[in-house]
Amino acid sequence: MSVWNNRMDGFKYTHIIWDWNGTLFDDAWLCIEVMNEQLAQRGLEQLTPESYEAVFDFPVIDYYRKLGFDFEHEPFEAVSHAFIAGYKGRMAECRLRDRAHLALSAAKPLGVTQSILSAMEHHMLRGLVKDFGLDDYFTDVIGIDDHHAAGKVETAKRWMSRRRLKPETVLFVGDTLHDAEVAQTLGVDCCLVYSGHHSCERLDTTGRRRLDSLIDVYDFE
Repeated sequence: MSVWNNRMDGFKYTHIIWDWNGTLFDDAWLCIEVMNEQLAQRGLEQLTPESYEAVFDFPVIDYYRKLGFDFEHEPFEAVSHAFIAGYKGRMAECRLRDRAHLALSAAKPLGVTQSILSAMEHHMLRGLVKDFGLDDYFTDVIGIDDHHAAGKVETAKRWMSRRRLKPETVLFVGDTLHDAEVAQTLGVDCCLVYSGHHSCERLDTTGRRRLDSLIDVYDFE
């Protein structure tokens, strides 16, 4: 039996929920570049990869405030739409994370179903999943109703209730503190992967297992 098969032996979950941004879709670099354009227009301090990892958070309105945006003088909705327009205009430059296809394809032989739960707007998310040829991997692709990324807790709770999944059979794979919070709310296990959105140090404060690679989802030795 191969090392890969040994890794998958004893995998106890029947469903994996994948976060999208950062976890499967490598976009942290783009988020920094687009935000820096917005910051430059306002004479605000530019982000570095290190400062971004330290300050990015949900809800994103709080993240914007930490960067110096003043919503007494301009509406959050306008700032958010400007960011999304810049992001959407360049998101075709992004690629999937290393070994994403390998990690996703490994689930089917185990009888494990998969879904995506994301704070990305639903139609944009569905378009990207289709463009990357990932539709067949997922039973559900769940985004949010708008572009303001307030969080995905309520969306996740409604989806779990509708799907009638037993929490002890579900694993959530994400890349931020918010993903750990969502998993805790749902009562499901969680592991996190470093993606450039949150630092390893921040991820480790959750007490959740941190993956070195997406394929390590199946390694529970």
